Amino acid sequence: MDPELLFYSLTRILHVATAIVVVGGTFFVRFVLFPAATQNLSDDVHARLRGAVMGTWKTIVHIGIALFILTGAINYYRVIAQGSHKGDSLYHALLGTKILLALAIFFIAEALVGRAAAFDGMRRNAPKWLLMNLLLAAIIVAISGFLKVRGVSGAL
Repeated sequence: MDPELLFYSLTRILHVATAIVVVGGTFFVRFVLFPAATQNLSDDVHARLRGAVMGTWKTIVHIGIALFILTGAINYYRVIAQGSHKGDSLYHALLGTKILLALAIFFIAEALVGRAAAFDGMRRNAPKWLLMNLLLAAIIVAISGFLKVRGVSGAL
C-alpha cells in the first residue's frame, strides 16, 4: 500500500473517531448524565459529581480539539497539495463554514470545561450550550456528508 495513502487514511479515521468520541460524549452528558443527576441527586452530591466528571471531560475536550486541529489541517493540506478542489468556490465556502462552526464549538466546549469567571453564566446554563454544540456538530456532519458525496466539481 502507498505510504502516503495510508497516512492520509489514518488521519481521516482519527478525525472521524475523535468526532464520534467528543460528540457522543457531549450527547451523553446533555441527554443522560445531566438529567439523571439533576433528578436523583441532592445539590451538593450533584456538584461533586459535576466536578469529578468535568475534570475528566476537560482532558478529553482538550485532546479532542488538538486532534481536530491537527488532523483537519493535515487533511486540508492534502486537498491543497493535490489541487483537487482548485477553483471550486462552493467546496471552499462550505469548508470555511465548517471551520468557523468548529471554532464556535471549540469556544463553547472550552468555556464549559474551564474555570474563568466570565463564563460562569454559560456553565450555569450548560444544557443549553451543550445542545448548541450538538446542533453545530450536526451542521458540520451534514456539510461534510454533502461534500463527500458531491465529489470533485467540474471547476477544474
